[in-house]
Amino acid sequence: MRLRLVPAALATLAVLTAPLGAQQPAAPAASAADLIVTNARIYTVDQSRPTAEAMAVRGGKVQFTGSARGALALRGPNTQVIDLGGRTVIPGMTDAHAHFLGLGEALRDVDLTGTRSYDEVIARVVARAASTPAGSWIVGRGWDQNDWGNTAFPTHEKLTAALPNHPVYLTRVDGHAGLANALAMQKANVTAASQDPSGGRIERAAGGAPTGVFVDNAQGLVGRVIPDLTPAEVRQALVAAMAEMNRWGLTGIHDAGAGRRTIDLYEELARSGALSVRTYAMISGDSSAIAHYFARGPQSALHDGRLWIRSVKLYSDGALGSRGAALLDPYNDEPGHSGLLVTAPARIQQIAELGLRRGFQINTHAIGDRGNRVVLDAYAAALRAVPVSNHRFRVEHAQILAPDDIPRFAELDVIPSMQAVHQTSDMYWAGNRLGDTRLLGAYAWRSLLDTGMPVPNGSDFPVEAVNPLLSFHAAFTRQDASNFPVGGWFPAQRMTREEALESMTIWPAYAAFQEDVLGSLTPGKYADFVVLDQDIMRVAPESVLATKVLATYVGGKAVYRAKGTAAEGTAP
Repeated sequence: MRLRLVPAALATLAVLTAPLGAQQPAAPAASAADLIVTNARIYTVDQSRPTAEAMAVRGGKVQFTGSARGALALRGPNTQVIDLGGRTVIPGMTDAHAHFLGLGEALRDVDLTGTRSYDEVIARVVARAASTPAGSWIVGRGWDQNDWGNTAFPTHEKLTAALPNHPVYLTRVDGHAGLANALAMQKANVTAASQDPSGGRIERAAGGAPTGVFVDNAQGLVGRVIPDLTPAEVRQALVAAMAEMNRWGLTGIHDAGAGRRTIDLYEELARSGALSVRTYAMISGDSSAIAHYFARGPQSALHDGRLWIRSVKLYSDGALGSRGAALLDPYNDEPGHSGLLVTAPARIQQIAELGLRRGFQINTHAIGDRGNRVVLDAYAAALRAVPVSNHRFRVEHAQILAPDDIPRFAELDVIPSMQAVHQTSDMYWAGNRLGDTRLLGAYAWRSLLDTGMPVPNGSDFPVEAVNPLLSFHAAFTRQDASNFPVGGWFPAQRMTREEALESMTIWPAYAAFQEDVLGSLTPGKYADFVVLDQDIMRVAPESVLATKVLATYVGGKAVYRAKGTAAEGTAP
């Protein structure tokens, strides 16, 4: 039932400052709470106390969850008390696979998400060009030819004609392909004579000339000449990304691939107390970065639990939408093509063995059934060479699985880190790529859960929107934001609603060795929580995505408050 806004509810997030009554003496200063939340429906994700009406916070950590009586017994003379007017509280949500700097860059670049035609893409870029000096690069992201009337890859000619004086590079929504205009290809010295790099493909016209589309590793041919952001611009992008994450109720991120420069900035932000999202940084897979951090050793819970540096991100294959996902059999809609392996399997095994020896987790992107099998085989070989029990290696995405490979995740203790919202984005055309039979192993999180493995959830933003409730909703409905299709897409693969909440909270914590300090509102853990305007665990499924985040707290301190709330701009 949705709560009706009444005058009493306007006290939502308002700090109560009435004098302490004589009937209830103040708690001793040594044990008094800093913050008490009352009159709430709190989903703790703690099996010992699944729901509560009140919570106390001290020193940035949960001190108590339970009754209002119990929480208020911890009130002291300086305790701030918040009456939530019956609102819902859940643990802070963590996106288990996303791109921190990628989001910040996307907020700067031309936004092409939701475009319904190539002409609309060009119009958005032309609009940006009006305020961009001639000769300067224009970059954008988010186009998806599967959403257009013509689902073939675009070619550069119309883009070149509209923007002849700016080098332009537009990344596809999945980040695994990009479109360049003629001037960009000229600056990159890409011609008909250019060779496809290993793990990449240049789309070509009949005579061999590049069409402007570069898939997977071929993107580097153009990317190498696009100017990098300055350190100041990177910092600005990260700050903007943090604000966007907090706005949607995210208190944590598993950053799926960051270089040394970016990780250095995370450390700087964390050291100064400005990192408002607990960041589990996966080291990008280049040799120099791996060597640097392996020599340093695993780093956990730096700067009051703001930063972890103890994992590596590798890539096995590309993406399904750009036909770069590596398949065991050819694509249904491109016979003779089975996708791309972007990293040699021996390299994955080598890094996995090094990780096991140095105490680092290995997380490998794999989308196609062949890409997933390659990773599982490499992990199995590494574990035979270096047996470790609690390695928690991960496969990122695990989208298309051969039936024989599903039980291997549990057998090898490999965590499938999946993004439920990808299923709802891809379901319209995935059958064209795969055919009906392979869809049975597509986005199969129930099959994986039934083997006993947790399935941490995420968005892969900026591939998808930041809002974590999109993946929460998709996980237990198998429906898109319009609640299509009726009954869900392959509904036997649904999670329960309780599992969907766990997939955004405690399962990401487990996947990052953080379950002792994050993921549930358990006394002793960090007080990261979100205040929602309705109960996502009880409202009708079709109402979930109407939920608004009223406030986001990290370590018991508000890092976001919605406009129009009673306490907007008021420190709790």
